[in-house]
Amino acid sequence: MAVAPRLAFMNIVFTFAYLGIAVVGRGGFAAFFSETPLVVLAITTLVLSGVGLFSSGNVSPGEREDRSNRWVLAVFALLGLLAAYLPAYTDRKDFWTIDGDTVRWIGVALFAAGGALRIWPVFVLGRRFSGLVAIQPGHTLVTSGVYGVIRHPSYLGLIVNSLGWALAFRSVVGVLLTALMIPVLFARIRAEEALLRSQFGAEYETYRARTPRLIPSLTRWHQRRKSFKP
Repeated sequence: MAVAPRLAFMNIVFTFAYLGIAVVGRGGFAAFFSETPLVVLAITTLVLSGVGLFSSGNVSPGEREDRSNRWVLAVFALLGLLAAYLPAYTDRKDFWTIDGDTVRWIGVALFAAGGALRIWPVFVLGRRFSGLVAIQPGHTLVTSGVYGVIRHPSYLGLIVNSLGWALAFRSVVGVLLTALMIPVLFARIRAEEALLRSQFGAEYETYRARTPRLIPSLTRWHQRRKSFKP
């Protein structure tokens, strides 16, 4: 199912604007695309954005929304603008950078992996996935698949994706911006979990008790793997 035309348009505009800001920060098209890892980074950005167009994610307030958490969106927007420009700019100026093309390629790999993890839950949840902290019509709790490993895979993907973007430009400033995003992200997580707890009660508490928030438990993963052995 394709996403709503309005959201698709916003996604396309945001993607090209984000890349455009990075190109300006790097000193123009020639400077940006002179580095092979950055070419791959740009292509990966476009591919991830294109895949997202086929999801059913939305920004609907649904049946019930925690409007008090909307400030997080404004902070994310500000950090996003800074992350689009500053890593590319500091890369161009060679200011607070980490030397080596290896760092760039590690960044591209993390960006791609984080982006895939960010998008995957959008397809799993479908119309239940909203850019707002909200309960959607017919909302049910998903506790299997990737959600059986961690409770917030999309947010982990966002962190990894952001870190990858910073490292693709060898930018210490970009890494710091990723770190600044984490407490804001946890504010969002707390609001989301409070809403889910109020909606699903004991069912969510049971799920919450057995599933890590962001970092997969190696012990639980090993136990889960053993349970699938013949």
